[in-house]
Amino acid sequence: MRLLFSAHSIPTAMAEASGGPDQGYGETGAYGAQLAEVARLVVERLDRAYPYELVYQSRSGPPSQPWLEPDVNDRMEELAADGVPAVVVVPHGFVSDHMEVKFDLDVEARDTAAKLGIGYERALSPGTHPAFVSMVTELVREYTGRTDERRLASLPHCAESGGQCCRQR
Repeated sequence: MRLLFSAHSIPTAMAEASGGPDQGYGETGAYGAQLAEVARLVVERLDRAYPYELVYQSRSGPPSQPWLEPDVNDRMEELAADGVPAVVVVPHGFVSDHMEVKFDLDVEARDTAAKLGIGYERALSPGTHPAFVSMVTELVREYTGRTDERRLASLPHCAESGGQCCRQR
């Protein structure tokens, strides 16, 4: 079984503009680095180690424009060819089960898995779960200076981002 953490793909040029290798983020910029860190933090808290990776969905635009990869469906094809019997897709780049999640994952990706003969499950997005709402509230309090900062991730903090932070835009 493989965990596939999914987020919306963006053009690679946009990802690199979010803070590239020269700022310590690698090829996918801060966007990809943040998504990878969230996946790592989630897996770290599971009761056992699962192989996992980051995939993307919802690519659009002209085929000549490169977007972040791998696409969730393309990656499932590769995994099936490698003998992986099942995937669990975690839409960690989305806060709610809106149309892109519902169509891209509940229709297209599920159909791909069925065609490949591999097991498929999708985790729900957090939506209005009380723990998620509480976390967002805590982040707003941190951002506005109403509470002390609590860091879970190893990525640079906004103040350490060299001008690539949302506060400075």
